[in-house]
Amino acid sequence: MTESLRRNGEYEHAQENPYENPYQGARQHDSSPVNPEWPPPPAQPPAQPYAGFAADGQPEPPRQRRRARRGPVALLAAVAIVAAAIGGGTAYGIQELTGGDTVASATSTNVVPSSQKGTVSGVAKAVSPSIVEISATSNAGSSTGSGVIITDDGEIITNNHVVSGASSVKVRTSDGKQYTAEVVGTDSKKDLALIKLEDASGLKAASLGDSDAVGVGDQVVAIGSPEGLTGTVTSGIVSALDRDVTVSTDEGQQQQQQGQGQGGGQWPFEFGGQEFNGDTGSSTTTYKAIQTDASLNPGNSGGALIDMNGNIIGINSAMYSATEASASAGSVGLGFAIPINTVKADLPELRAGASN
Repeated sequence: MTESLRRNGEYEHAQENPYENPYQGARQHDSSPVNPEWPPPPAQPPAQPYAGFAADGQPEPPRQRRRARRGPVALLAAVAIVAAAIGGGTAYGIQELTGGDTVASATSTNVVPSSQKGTVSGVAKAVSPSIVEISATSNAGSSTGSGVIITDDGEIITNNHVVSGASSVKVRTSDGKQYTAEVVGTDSKKDLALIKLEDASGLKAASLGDSDAVGVGDQVVAIGSPEGLTGTVTSGIVSALDRDVTVSTDEGQQQQQQGQGQGGGQWPFEFGGQEFNGDTGSSTTTYKAIQTDASLNPGNSGGALIDMNGNIIGINSAMYSATEASASAGSVGLGFAIPINTVKADLPELRAGASN
């Protein structure tokens, strides 16, 4: 039987009898002639009528229309699902680009709220709770430095020269609470130390970033306690990478650090064959540093250098001063930080109690 679909959706029948010869089938091969003299088909309807027709042989357009539309409807549903999936992916991509309140990625975490992303104030508000002031006391006197909380139970990274030779270490968090800390491990060759607060919990740990992804010209923020001024925030850019900075590894470096935070001390270091801010002594070590023009002053040692997403990319460790006599004049925009990837690689040894 042959059907044709008119524009109004009605079906036109090529023959008035809705039933074809049951022995003939729907279509015969061209070589099989049809005998017009064959008797008419039996009066009773076939056991199962053809799809799309009622048992009385009359067409059933509504059902045909419904069946004909199932394909497009199903297709539209599938397209809607795909569109929803694409839309979700697009939303996720936009969120990754604009940043949510806390959006994780493979190499970086946005800890700055999206409304304040890319601002110094946003970085300061998000990261300041993870930066502490450290007061170290030894037989030679006392000094002030900074540190970065890396676990919520009070593990803190700082410079070795901040706590070297200390008999007592006190820590003050950004909310004013004070803790006693013990030195867990030190690495004088990298100028790093790990200390642990006693009876601490619920602290805000900093997000450690990827210093290998840092580029010259990137904006950065520094937070520390210069001259004993807790939670001081400065900003600048990354001025250079892989600077060879040489510092002292002597235990006597603590004596050279005395008075830091009250304008009386400078951390000595060597760069380009010249010594700055004091004598580095006979035993030294050299590491690759991030150079920044963010203002660093005595007391910033051990504090954080932070990218604009709020990730720690370095531990501030040294600052340049033209002469010792002019040390009290403050920063001249030449500061150096230990890359955070160096810190992360050294953490297992520090946690194991390294003392070198």
